[in-house]
Amino acid sequence: MSENKTDASFSKKKRSNLHSDCENCFGLCCVALYFSASEGFPINKDAGQPCPNLKQDFRCCVHNSLLENGLKGCIAFECFGAGQKVAQVSFVRQDWRKVPATSKQMFEVFLIMRQLHELLWYLAEALSLKQTTPIHNDLSLMIEEIERLTYLSPNLLMELDVAENRAKVNTLLIKTSELVRNQVLQEQKSHQRRKKTFSRGADLIAADLRSIDLRGANLRGAYLIAADLRGADLNGTDFIGADFRDADIRGADLSKSIFLTQAQLNVAKGDVTTKLPPFVARPRHWS
Repeated sequence: MSENKTDASFSKKKRSNLHSDCENCFGLCCVALYFSASEGFPINKDAGQPCPNLKQDFRCCVHNSLLENGLKGCIAFECFGAGQKVAQVSFVRQDWRKVPATSKQMFEVFLIMRQLHELLWYLAEALSLKQTTPIHNDLSLMIEEIERLTYLSPNLLMELDVAENRAKVNTLLIKTSELVRNQVLQEQKSHQRRKKTFSRGADLIAADLRSIDLRGANLRGAYLIAADLRGADLNGTDFIGADFRDADIRGADLSKSIFLTQAQLNVAKGDVTTKLPPFVARPRHWS
C-alpha cells in the first residue's frame, strides 16, 4: 500500500472519532455554554445552567425542531467529538448530575477538549491530502502530540496552554493551505475568469461572488455572511474560520475545498445540488 493511501486511511479513522456522538455524552454543550438571545437563541442562558430543553437522559426534547424553536445556535454548534471524550474518558462515565461536585471542572474541560479536537479535525484533513506529502511526517507527529493531550487528566487539561498548541498546529495548517492552493493556482494559470486575492478576515458580507474565480482562494476567517456563492467552483479554497451564516451555496462545488466544518455548513443555505466533501454531512434542514 502506498504511503499516501496509508495516511489517508489513518486520517479517515482519526476523523471518524471527531464527530459529535450525543448518545455517549452528558448533554455538555447544553449546559457548559452560555446562550444569548442575540446569537441565535430564543433566551439568555448562563454557562453552567442546563438548557430548559435538556431531558433527564441528556437528550434534547426539541432536537428535531430546532429551527422552529428559534435555536439556530444549536444547529450551528459542533463539538468535534469532545463531548463523548470528556464523558467517557476524562470523567470515566461519571456524569455531572450524579456527581455534581465535578460539574464545574467537567464543563471547563469540555471547552478545552473541544479546542483540541478541532485542531485534530484540521490536522486529520491535512494528512489526507496528497499535496501535503512533503509534510506528512510533521502532520502525523503533531496529531500524535495533540491526541496525547486529549487523554490527560482533567487537572492537567485545565493547566494546558491551548493557545501555544494552536500556534504550533497553525504553522502546519498554513503550510497545508499553501501547498493545496498553489497547486490549484498553477493548474489554472491560463484561465481568464476574473481573479481576486483576499486577506485574512476579508469582509465579504452580502457580496456577490459568482463572477469571481475562487478556486485556490485564501478565505481564512472571511466574513461570508449572506454572501452569494451559488454555482461557485471552490476547488482548493481555504475556508478555515470563515463565517458562513446565511451564505448561499446552492449549486456550489465545495467537494475539494479545504478546512470546511460541519458547523459552517449548518448555518449556510445549501440544497441537493451543493457538492460537499465526503467527511461532512448534508444538513437536514437544507431545502
